[in-house]
Amino acid sequence: MKTVITGTGSYIPPHIKTNRDFTIQDFYTEDHERIVAAPNDIIEKFRDITGIEERRYVGTEFNASDMALIAAKHAIEDSGIDPETIDQIIVAHNFGNVVKHTIQTDVLPALASRVKQGLQIQNPSCVAYDILFGCPGWIQGIIQADAYIKAGIAKKCLVIGTETLSRVIDHYDRDSMIFSDGAGACIIEAKESESGILAASVQSHCVDEAYYLYMGKSNFPESDPRIRYIKMKGRKVYEYAIKNVPAAMKDCLEKAGVHVTEVKKFFLHQANEKMDEGFIKVLYKLYGLKEVPAGVMPMSIHKLGNSSVATIPTLYDLVKRGILDDHSLQTGDIVIFASVGAGMNINAVCYRV
Repeated sequence: MKTVITGTGSYIPPHIKTNRDFTIQDFYTEDHERIVAAPNDIIEKFRDITGIEERRYVGTEFNASDMALIAAKHAIEDSGIDPETIDQIIVAHNFGNVVKHTIQTDVLPALASRVKQGLQIQNPSCVAYDILFGCPGWIQGIIQADAYIKAGIAKKCLVIGTETLSRVIDHYDRDSMIFSDGAGACIIEAKESESGILAASVQSHCVDEAYYLYMGKSNFPESDPRIRYIKMKGRKVYEYAIKNVPAAMKDCLEKAGVHVTEVKKFFLHQANEKMDEGFIKVLYKLYGLKEVPAGVMPMSIHKLGNSSVATIPTLYDLVKRGILDDHSLQTGDIVIFASVGAGMNINAVCYRV
């Protein structure tokens, strides 16, 4: 029996915020000093580094659990299963439902419980719970579901990643331009198949690295110190990720008995275009290879930004449905899912389509 993805779905919010929209915004350093560079120069440098041209924000009428429910319904429809047969609903997020125009997090009840209610699942043996694992949360949900299936505890699982980062950002911080909203989901099932999960690798570094991403006060000098926003030590995150993510992917491939040249696509967390490109280059170098084949790394960050746990399931759904230009998947293709985020946590899954 293999753990097979039998359906995917996503929700991409309709509200587009372009880089140009930020040219009227004043930015401050973490020392509360106003950044005097021309707005266009700030935006251009940001785009060159991250690759982000625009991002999506959810409207006032929706929150993280609403987006999760929509993505879940698409995944269920794509798989063709009866929702009453789902054994586990695993929802990955970091901030729960953040009430619009506030910074208040609402995680009671759990988002997974809200999704189960929204799906009107009556079966009490369908267990619904949330996980907090930073941006790698959706992949970690997949790894947990795979473990349940291998242990004989579950046969069908719904795994969702959903986030409204637009509601926890400090608009006076340049890093705020990275973040966005969205949701992605999949149904995974126990199947007698050649397809499925081949191996996984997970690491947590929680000593010096634990607070590379954290909640802190606004960069604006006169801000209320009691109100906290998502913050990150960008250089530290980059240095940590570029060292550890390729190593984790290589470990995963070795466990699967797969050579890097057999991988058709790399579905990486959409945090920074240059960083993701660096991951692949370093990974190939670990195998003694200098050239990275063209077309192995689909990217959605240019138009969708960084929606944390939602980036990889959304990206996979777009490619699976043939929506992302120049990228497609065929039965038998081997792919890698890999992510890095707050914790600091890293994970990777090797999967045969």
